[in-house]
Amino acid sequence: MSKEAKDTRRVASADYCSPAPCSLLPCPLAPAPWPPLKFPGNHFFLQAAVESVNMEVVKNLAILGSTGSIGQSTLAVVKEHPREFRVVALAAGRNVELLAGQIGDFQPVLVSVQDGEAADRLGKLLPSGNNLQILTGPQGAAAVATAAGADLVVSAMVGAAGLEPTLAAIQAGIPVALANKETLVAAGSLVMAAAQAKGVALLPVDSEHSALMQAMEGQRREDVKKLWLTASGGPFRAWPAEKLAAVTPEQALRHPNWNMGAKITIDSATMMNKALEVIEAGVLFGLPVDRIGVYIHPQSIIHSLVEYVDGSVLAQLGVPDMRLPIAYALAHPRRLPLSGPALDLSQIAQLTFEEPDLERFPSLRLGYDAARAGGTMPAVLNAANEVAVAAFLQKQLSFLGIPRVVEETMNAHTPMPIQDLAHVLGVNRWAREHAQHLIEKQGATIL
Repeated sequence: MSKEAKDTRRVASADYCSPAPCSLLPCPLAPAPWPPLKFPGNHFFLQAAVESVNMEVVKNLAILGSTGSIGQSTLAVVKEHPREFRVVALAAGRNVELLAGQIGDFQPVLVSVQDGEAADRLGKLLPSGNNLQILTGPQGAAAVATAAGADLVVSAMVGAAGLEPTLAAIQAGIPVALANKETLVAAGSLVMAAAQAKGVALLPVDSEHSALMQAMEGQRREDVKKLWLTASGGPFRAWPAEKLAAVTPEQALRHPNWNMGAKITIDSATMMNKALEVIEAGVLFGLPVDRIGVYIHPQSIIHSLVEYVDGSVLAQLGVPDMRLPIAYALAHPRRLPLSGPALDLSQIAQLTFEEPDLERFPSLRLGYDAARAGGTMPAVLNAANEVAVAAFLQKQLSFLGIPRVVEETMNAHTPMPIQDLAHVLGVNRWAREHAQHLIEKQGATIL
């Protein structure tokens, strides 16, 4: 995409963000005479729409976390639409065997892996004489996020590790399709301020937040009463409390509806995933957390709902397939045809809802507590949870020990306003160390 085209997109976004409507083209999202919903950052959605108007130009993608579940689903969408997208850069961890296959399929010019040892193993898997640049570590991930020619960065790294490269993309003025919810949980105010300063599009990839965006496009902010996220309830939705103490990693990794990575699958089982999504929704759409609710919806067909002041409720439905929200973010505001089964409501037969049980699943309560505390507390929640989940997967901590470690770490922290990236990283480091100390030194009381 030419520099002139990118500059034109940004002018369109900047013009729209003024009180007057966009002077360059009719808003593709709003029925006249109203502008689109003006949540903080809503101009990001318009900017992505402007960017996508001329799709004769192939969109260049840089993917952070290409070997994870979201990364693989993103590449599946790219493979299905090779005339729409080209992959210019990939960042992965240590799964170099899978990465080597992705390199062969998509021919990026730049890749990054976790460390030098992984880079050496990757090099041995690639044909000799290739011109691929292989980088390592956080600097390598940041280089992928700011790769020359990238029109969109898909941020799909797991955990707080995705924060720095995502911010690097924003600072470089590159739109971001955001699947890494921890970025907004740990440093939401920082990320949104940077995106607004740069006029950069942030498009949600999480199915729930994509659903909210779709249900709010063309509406007025003042007409929104409440946002509702849905949760499957995970594999233990109907289990009594006394059985949860004996849950094993193998049981927790068997999600009834979604095929996801290990960390997010455990978060779904504890309902921490929904806690993080509540915080993310508040940051993305500029609503206080008390106007964001959660329904347990075991069928995972309705992905989110928006309740309006007149009593109307708009919902987005679809089969539980992450390719749908990914494709919507990649091609927004257009929709791409995708292979796979269509939603057949006659086969679903019924859609059920229930309130979450905060006694059996206290992680959701902790998410609301962290959001209300604000400042650095969500970063502490996220960091402690990452450490606790890793310990559970290694069988060093019980299933019920996960929220206990998180809560004790939160209780030991006094929240403060986020100052800058170094501040967030320092809080993240402290919370990880404190949670690890709880697991190692006080395991008998929290297991």
